[in-house]
Amino acid sequence: MTLLFFNLEHIDLYSPWIILIIILAGFLTGIINTIAGSGSIINFSLFTMLGLPAGVANGTMRLGVVMQTLASSLYFLKHKKLAVKTGLIMGVPIIAGTILGALLAAEIDEKYFEKIIAVVMVLLLGTLFFKPEKWIQGQADKVKEKPTYFQLFIYFIIGIYGGFIHIGVGIFMLAAMVLVSGYDLVIANGLKVFTVFLYTPFAILVFSLEGQMDLYIGLISAIGNLAGGIVASKMAVHKGAGFIRWFLIVVIILFILNLLLK
Repeated sequence: MTLLFFNLEHIDLYSPWIILIIILAGFLTGIINTIAGSGSIINFSLFTMLGLPAGVANGTMRLGVVMQTLASSLYFLKHKKLAVKTGLIMGVPIIAGTILGALLAAEIDEKYFEKIIAVVMVLLLGTLFFKPEKWIQGQADKVKEKPTYFQLFIYFIIGIYGGFIHIGVGIFMLAAMVLVSGYDLVIANGLKVFTVFLYTPFAILVFSLEGQMDLYIGLISAIGNLAGGIVASKMAVHKGAGFIRWFLIVVIILFILNLLLK
């Protein structure tokens, strides 16, 4: 995905215009990530255009993710749309998977992996049109006080993907929390941002130790991510599950096209 029609490499990163572009990209990323997912493709694309290697861009974008998910989690909690205890339980296998995924990120060629993800996204898109009431209302019969072992295994797998590349992990999170755990989209969205907030610091630690982190660009971007997370949280809570569903459909389509047309 190309955000601009010219190469930004060798541009002065301290230029006010470049700083503004990074913040605006972070803002859009925060909005899309909070409401649906895969918004990090914006930051990832911009960072690589600014000259960061793909691995460094992959690590650097996690700094903004921490800020946006912190803001979003607090907003969902304030409006009683966040099941903290459930999120903490889900967070254990997700964090374990994240550490493994981040360690694998430097070894696996993501080009072919992304094509597989595109196919999975197509299948996921179909579920949004097949019995969409399951997305909007959730499936109350599947909601348990504690997640089942099968659910925890699913979240472990999602954690591996989140640690590996992060882009699109929100969509997988929402799919699992609605179709597997039975939550409606608003509650699922609260759990999604909270669990991502829990696992991201561990990914940051791994990428930092691997030397795949640019603090300057990451922290500037985080300003935009934070603002986007706040704005999007209000939209998600007040506009409800139907709005999130259609927003999710659009994001998935754009994400699939981005992967397939590379």
